[in-house]
Amino acid sequence: MKANVTFPSNHLAIAGILFTPDDHTGDPTDDPTDGRLPAVAISHPGGGVKEQSPSVYAERLAAAGFTALVFDAAHQGESEGEPRGLENPFQRAEDIKSAVTYLTTRDDIDPDRIGALGICASGGYVPYAAQTDHRIRSVATVSAGDLGSVFREGLGRTQDPAVLQAMLDQAGALRTAEAHGAAPRMEAWIPENAEELLETATRQFRETYEFYRTPRGYHPRANQGWVLRSIDLIAQYDSYAMIRLISPRPLLMIAGSEAETAYFSREAIEKAAEPKQLVIIDGASHIDLYDRDEYVTPAVAELTAFFGKHLAG
Repeated sequence: MKANVTFPSNHLAIAGILFTPDDHTGDPTDDPTDGRLPAVAISHPGGGVKEQSPSVYAERLAAAGFTALVFDAAHQGESEGEPRGLENPFQRAEDIKSAVTYLTTRDDIDPDRIGALGICASGGYVPYAAQTDHRIRSVATVSAGDLGSVFREGLGRTQDPAVLQAMLDQAGALRTAEAHGAAPRMEAWIPENAEELLETATRQFRETYEFYRTPRGYHPRANQGWVLRSIDLIAQYDSYAMIRLISPRPLLMIAGSEAETAYFSREAIEKAAEPKQLVIIDGASHIDLYDRDEYVTPAVAELTAFFGKHLAG
């Protein structure tokens, strides 16, 4: 079952969908408590919305006996926030904490059994939020990435440092322009001439295009672009600098063996303290883990076992 819900985050209304097991008496831990269920808050990729990959995972976790909450970040999707498309890592972390707060207010949720799952950019945002929010009792990621690192250094850390400096100069100029009444400048997550670039593009780019721009994963509220001045917020954000603070709560990071972003999960696990686990899904790319059944199924099996164990009564 699923229902639309709304909760506040920094005085903005956040739009969510709550997935609940069809049989509310079921519990994946077989723990006969007071009937309240464990819950998982699921945060979406950069440029994505709650109806895409988060709902793929939420439906399966609900079938396994968990309540799962997916939601649009502030300034994005159906949630409130101006300017539209702002990508603010610190607000994104606040949205995750606010989702947890919402779950704690529900009579059908056990507030001591709440976990969080982040996909792609939210595979950075969720651990970042969990570092200081002890109510998140277990932390998981799928195809995790550190958006701050991507903008500072490029994917694979091959970007010329001059690129970031130029973008920061531009961000400052755009803030000044907005103060004088100009509309926020938007930047496409996928360039308008993307089709022309596909033949020479990386696998990551081609698959991102396929997911967001074709019927495979297209959603009218997704990938609408981001406010370019967001760069001065993104560049100072580091997903995993304090990841050791998650311990002694457990951390699970899932990545595809063919993902160009897999190094983020490997490096984050190295920095994290125990208990921690890295799972590599053989043959999967970064985007494969969004929706491809042959890769999502083993990922969900790992998540179900992880949350079932660590969100026990």
